[in-house]
Amino acid sequence: MVRAGATKLLEVATPGCVDYDRAVAWQERLVARRLAGGPDALLLLEHPPVYTLGRSADARHLGRAGAGDVPVRRVARGGQATYHGPGQLVGYPVVALAAQGRDVHRYLRALEEVLIATIGAFGIAAERRPGFTGVWVRGCKIASIGIAVRRWVAWHGFALNVGRDLGGFASITPCGIPGVQMTSIAREGGPGDVAGTIPVLVARFIEIFGYAGVRPLAFESGALVPAAP
Repeated sequence: MVRAGATKLLEVATPGCVDYDRAVAWQERLVARRLAGGPDALLLLEHPPVYTLGRSADARHLGRAGAGDVPVRRVARGGQATYHGPGQLVGYPVVALAAQGRDVHRYLRALEEVLIATIGAFGIAAERRPGFTGVWVRGCKIASIGIAVRRWVAWHGFALNVGRDLGGFASITPCGIPGVQMTSIAREGGPGDVAGTIPVLVARFIEIFGYAGVRPLAFESGALVPAAP
């Protein structure tokens, strides 16, 4: 279990469905603020359909999606190809790893713990799979993780499949794992509502990372307006 310090607050934004490029720009602002001494933050949102490739990902894993109409973005995170779209809860924590002992692997395991606990709150037994990053249910992948680290501040994050529609994964090799099957909270018998999943995940996140509580990130005319450090 990772502890950020019981006096720290986590700033949380839940802006709904956000274009992928805009979300990356928001993260850049939050990373810069964190490096300047500002607080940790967590963006929880959905994206319009988009495929992303990690910084060293093999583009062949996109399959026919690479020539389709859905945008493709190569980004700074680790990991291979994945899909984001409506019905998937995407989380972008911007967290200083100094409080976690500058241990990236420990941080990844803590994110997995948050996701396992969130899924478990809906009566679904989720687990890790040895040798892989992410979370699994009955041999199928339900959540993916891919992060970047800049001067010991982690960003990018995780994607938890909530709704039933997983068609966006059909034409790719998700996470570069041949033959992998994807699943979701709804497909495992839980609710398919992203909005209803957010408070459950926030509660697990602050518990596992040891924050004292949360406060909202401000928005102005649809733009993220983080407080000064």
